[in-house]
Amino acid sequence: MSVFEHINGDGYEQIVFCSDDQSGLRAIIAIHSTALGPALGGTRFYPYDREEDALVDVLRLAKGMTYKAAAAGLDLGGGKAVIIGDPRRIKTEELLRAYGRFVETLGGRYITAEDVGTALEDMDIVRRESRWVTGCSHTYGGSGDPSPVTAHGVLNGIKACLLEVFGSPELAGRTVALQGVGKVGYALCGYLVNEGATVTIGDIDVDNMARAVKDHGVETVPLEDIHKVECDVFAPCALGGGINDDTISEFNCKIIAGAANNQLAREEHGEKLRDLGILYAPDFVINAGGLINVEDELRGYDRDRAMARVEGIYKQMQHIFTLAKETGLSTAKAAELHAQERIRKISRIRLVRTAEFGPSATN
Repeated sequence: MSVFEHINGDGYEQIVFCSDDQSGLRAIIAIHSTALGPALGGTRFYPYDREEDALVDVLRLAKGMTYKAAAAGLDLGGGKAVIIGDPRRIKTEELLRAYGRFVETLGGRYITAEDVGTALEDMDIVRRESRWVTGCSHTYGGSGDPSPVTAHGVLNGIKACLLEVFGSPELAGRTVALQGVGKVGYALCGYLVNEGATVTIGDIDVDNMARAVKDHGVETVPLEDIHKVECDVFAPCALGGGINDDTISEFNCKIIAGAANNQLAREEHGEKLRDLGILYAPDFVINAGGLINVEDELRGYDRDRAMARVEGIYKQMQHIFTLAKETGLSTAKAAELHAQERIRKISRIRLVRTAEFGPSATN
């Protein structure tokens, strides 16, 4: 399948294939939309089996970032990048700096940050070659690791779900099955336990599980069974596609609300969850905390301001639930409608301003 067959009809603006033989860099940067502003999205470093898998992933993630920024009320577009390879084996300063030079060539149309397989120290290295990097250390004027902030936003979204389903946002006495205790999942695990929830975890990485058990006293099950655990909330915080044809009949929860991107393998799974009586928190709404946090760096980072905006995810979720009920749509479709409507309205205003005042009006 050609690249244009992948992107046809989905509004992608630009795809950049990056290669540097000396460092071994193979990367793809996808810009889905700059209708609301520059495309901001993290860099995923992952050992894809095929280059086509990497392309499909980066395209889905970039589109999700467009909706995430729009739904969060940010003046940003959607983009994403993937570096192909095992970060434990091939990640080097040379490779990251080569990648940073490619980011710089885009002149700010794409702004990067950390994601799966990359960390704060990696963004510091990329920052040495490009201005267009967020999520850096304080040394570079950044906000530090955004993972705990993402987790804080997910916590607020879970509380909104609990209010919708059980009539109270309180976590005390509630049960949560948490899939994935990496950076975001580990932080969320701590928040949930501190709020009085009983948490069961599953992760492919035994070290991640051991750390969560040691620090938070949680129960564990094999990763392949975590989505089957009887609980109030299933919180997917690993890679996407976990809600699929194989798993959807096996969920034993009232709510699905977690930090993973692209949780629905196909759009119709959102309708299926509604039919099963499971409240789904659309991923690009509930996991927007990290994006909100790094976006604040673009104006001079203020943690109190950023955290106040992240806590607004609670009300955003309530709005999506109301819209779903009013329209008869699934929560997944209602969230997309909300994001698309904001893009349509604000894009029109930006075009009017450009026509009246010239290109500088949108800078």
